[in-house]
Order: sequence, then structure tokens, then C-alpha cells
Amino acid sequence: MTVSPEGLSLAADFPEATREHWQRLVEGVLHKSGASDATGAQAEDALATQLQDGIRIHPLYTAEDPAADGAAGPGFPGLAPYVRGGRAEGAVAAGWDVRQRHTDPDPARANQAVLADLENGVGSLWLTAGAAGVPVAALPELLQGVYLDLAGVVLDAGAETAAAAEQLFRVYRERGVPAHAALGNLGADPLGLRASGGPAQPLPEALAEAAALAARCAAEYPGLRALTVDALPYHDAGASPGQELGCSLATGVAYLRALTAAGLTVEQAAAQLEFRYAATADQFLTIAKLRAARRVWGRVVRASGAGGAAGAQRQHAVTSAVMTTERDPWVNILRGTLACMAAGVGGADAVTVQPFDSALGLSDAFARRVARNTQSILVEESHLARVIDPAGGSWYVEQLTDELARAGWAWFQEIERAGGQAAALDSGLVRERIAADWAEREADLAHRREPITGVSEFPNLAEKPVLREPLPPAATGSAGLPKVRRSQAFEALRTRSDAELAATGKRPRLFLATIGPAVVHTGRSSFAANLFQAGGIETVTGEGAEAFTASGAAVAAVCSSDRLYTEQGAALVAELRAAGARRVLVAGRPEALPEADGAVFTGCDAVAVLTSTLDLIGAVR
Repeated sequence: MTVSPEGLSLAADFPEATREHWQRLVEGVLHKSGASDATGAQAEDALATQLQDGIRIHPLYTAEDPAADGAAGPGFPGLAPYVRGGRAEGAVAAGWDVRQRHTDPDPARANQAVLADLENGVGSLWLTAGAAGVPVAALPELLQGVYLDLAGVVLDAGAETAAAAEQLFRVYRERGVPAHAALGNLGADPLGLRASGGPAQPLPEALAEAAALAARCAAEYPGLRALTVDALPYHDAGASPGQELGCSLATGVAYLRALTAAGLTVEQAAAQLEFRYAATADQFLTIAKLRAARRVWGRVVRASGAGGAAGAQRQHAVTSAVMTTERDPWVNILRGTLACMAAGVGGADAVTVQPFDSALGLSDAFARRVARNTQSILVEESHLARVIDPAGGSWYVEQLTDELARAGWAWFQEIERAGGQAAALDSGLVRERIAADWAEREADLAHRREPITGVSEFPNLAEKPVLREPLPPAATGSAGLPKVRRSQAFEALRTRSDAELAATGKRPRLFLATIGPAVVHTGRSSFAANLFQAGGIETVTGEGAEAFTASGAAVAAVCSSDRLYTEQGAALVAELRAAGARRVLVAGRPEALPEADGAVFTGCDAVAVLTSTLDLIGAVR
């Protein structure tokens, strides 16, 4: 058959695929596996996944699904509603801004790290100053040798923001940096400081300070922004993506009100804000969250009476601290890479990849190098910045963007009805709502429905610990939101195991009592070994009561097939108890071996099982 290039249709010789045909294929798989006897749309729904914020992810998205942004669509890059990006050119010209964070309180060491970063691909600096970082008075020493007309400086000084800003202004004057060439953000964020539990400062006074800095930047330093709308305190407390969006919107609105009350126009006020969001290894949620954030903020600015490019949100994406682990921290490199990719695809203007050892303390030079090179590879070698909004047009991404925007907007409206972000923080509304969502997610983590590689799945008890110098303690005042990490429950159990090893020379031990040939018991014995090692419990595999006694364990888990449990399980449980086993568990559903004292199976509460086992063994608390 001869077909001209103009008329080429790769699907022309195949029958048209329909949703109903696909559903029938799904029915067959579900019926064959025994997972469900659903048919039609119900079969499709059986493959859906429930996320936070009431969002349900479906297995198939097509052109038949509702358009993500209604009749208007997502628009064009650089134009309202800014879903596709705040700039028409995106990051095509030079890539996104590679921003590295520095928290070392020693100004000389921090200066060496800063210069190394700038010489090797970093475009701007995020500097922690004050009680949690370098002393404010040492900022000139920290910035020695930095070309401040080329590298942007973003401050994070908490209650000392005004003093840090004055130091930065002094450095600009003394080094002859033209005011129009200064780049970065002074980092004023009174509500973010309140949320994170920073030193108490009367909010009207803090907002007045921020407004004064914004007015100065608007008048003298066109490349500097004065305020950061930091959503990380909410994400770090366990907030859902929709809650993170809603809190950032409410904070941004509070700052718009304060700045316009101080005499700035809405356009000037909006230009003084930079929004900071977390990027996670769930790449599609991160992409959609950044796109949704631009959409809803553009709506706020338009409703405030501003036009033109004022509604284009400036975004700084930071790889999530919640997803990082202390155990097997090398896996954090992979998590950070996925999060960075998602931030770039999602259209972030600046991206910070937190070093893989950031959960352990002060990052070393190698970790910082890996973090910055992660971005360099994605920009320079993978050409990720060469396409504007590469996820745009995906029915899935557009639908997810729309659903996240609606969830964030609904939470924002609830906060506004409660009196605004400050009132919602003070009343406990934000804390309670985030805590409720985190409790649900903790349950998923405990049941290993949300696996953590290297911690709750595939742990390595023989790994050598990665040690780092501790971070300086942050000064705190009023009670702020907590900081959580996904791995914290399992890592606490591993810490108990380490303490037992240090005290006695042995880890807590459990005996896997197998029945039958390896081909029969390997699946369940491997599952049980993986589960118990996630809690720091060493496993020894063998057959019979004699092997149990030789293992030195106090608890046993029987591993085999349901058929062999029925035939031999009860007798083995009795033998193990007679040999001194304090508890005998079964690898499988509880009904498979009713004589056992408990069961471990896919979906069980692993944290509860591991905690009770360590308690029974008598491991150090």
C-alpha cells in the first residue's frame, strides 16, 4: 500500500479503540485474578486510586473527559490564567534558576561552600541567617568574593529579617553594586515564621517591617523582592497538596492587604512576593500543584483589580524534607531527582534540591555537589528546560491540575471565612486540619500502603550510618506546627534496635519457622523477613523447635502455604511454645492458622506489630 506523507495515518489499518472495549479487557483481568467481579464502568473504577484532598485518580483519561479548565482551557505560557507558566519563554533561554541552600553557621566554611556552588552551576544562594544559620553580622564575610550583580541572594533570617536586609543593603553599597543589578529576595515572611514557631513578634509590627522593605525594594531595587510566601511549614507538618496551596493563597492575600494598606499598588505588591512550594517524588502531583498554584494566584490578583503580568506567580520549588530518610539516605538522591524533574516540568522559576544527607545535619561538600549536579544534568544533558510546559495537554495532568486548584481554593475560602491566615493559625484550625490529614497518611505508612524504599521496604540492617555535624538549633517562641517525615515511625524502631545492639552486642531476633520445601515457603518467609527487618529485628530462618532454640530468638513466625498450615501448622505452633517462644505469629491472614498469636500479611499494621514485638523481646526503648 502506498500512502503519501500528507495522508499518513498510523492507526488507519486498525479498528477504532473504545472505552467500552478497554473496560471489557479490564473485566477479564479482574475476574481472572479474583480481585473483583465488577463490570463496565465499575470495573474501571476498581482500578482507581484515592488520594488526599478527595482526589481520585482514574486508570484512564481520554478526550471524552471534562476539559481541565473549562471552556477557557489552560491558556498560553506567560498569559492568564498562567497554568502553562508565568513567562512566555519559560525556562528555554537559560534553564530555571538553580538555587542552593546554605545553613552552616560558620561564615568561613559557608563562604567556601558558596563559592564552590557558584563556580559549578548554581545561579542563586538561599542563605539561612540568624539563630538557625550564620550570624547576621557575618553576612559580609559569607558573601566575600560573590559577584552580587550576577548571583541572586535569598535570605531566610526569621525574626532578624530586617537586620539581615540592612546588612545586605550595606554590602551592596560598599561593593558598588548598582541598585538595579541587585537580585534575590529579602525573605520577610511573618506568617510563615508564625507557622513554624519562630520567635514571637507582634504581627502588626512584623507586617509593617515587611511593608517597609517592600516599599524600599519597589522604589530602589527593582530586581529584589521583599517577601516570601513559604508553604514549606505546612508541607513539613504533613499538609496535603490542597492544604499547602490554600495556606499559601491565604498568606499571599494577607500580604497583599498589608502592602496595599502601606501605599503600594496591587501590581507593586504582587511583584514583591515569591511563593515557595515543596516538590515531592510523586512527579505528577508536583507538576499539577505548581500549575494549579499559578492558576489560583492569578485569579486572586485579577480579583484584586490588577491586570497585565501582575498575576504571574514567581515560584521557588524545594525538594521535600518530609520524603527524606535518615536510614539508607542514598535513596534520597533518587527522590530528589524525581522531585527536581517534576519541579522543572511544572514550571518552577527556581529550584532547590536538598542534599541527600539534609535529614542528618549539615550537608557535606559531596552531598551539595550531587544536589547541584542533579539540576545541571536535567537542564544541560536531559534538556528538560527546552520545552515549555511539557506536561500540558495530557488529559491526566490537566484534570489533576483542575482538581488540585479546586481543592486549594476551597481550603483558602475556609481560611478566609475563619478570619484569614493569622486567625486560622491562632485558633488551631490549620494545625487541626493538617494533623487530621497526616494521621490518615500515617496509617497508610504504618500499613505500608505507601512504601518507603530502604526503610519500610528492603531495609539493610548492616548499612553503615552516615554521620553529619548537627544543624544549629532554631530559636523558637510560640508553639508552631510540627515537623514530620514519612519514615519517622520506622526509624524510631530502628533506633531501638541500634540501642539494643550497642547495649548487648546483638540485635533483637525473630525466628522464621518454615514448613515444606523452599519453593513453598520462600514467598512468605521473604515477606516476613523484609517486614521485621524494617523494625530493626534480625531474622533467622530454620525448621522446627530445635532450630528455634538454637537461634536464640524469643518470638517466631511460621511461614508456608495455607495448605501446609492446615496440615502441620497447629502442631508446629505447639512445639514452638513448648520450646519457649513467647509469641508465635503466622505469615498470612489470621484465619490461615488460628492457633497463632497474631499474623503478618500485606496491609497489616506493620508499625504496631514491630512495636509490640520489640516490647515483648525487651529491646531498649
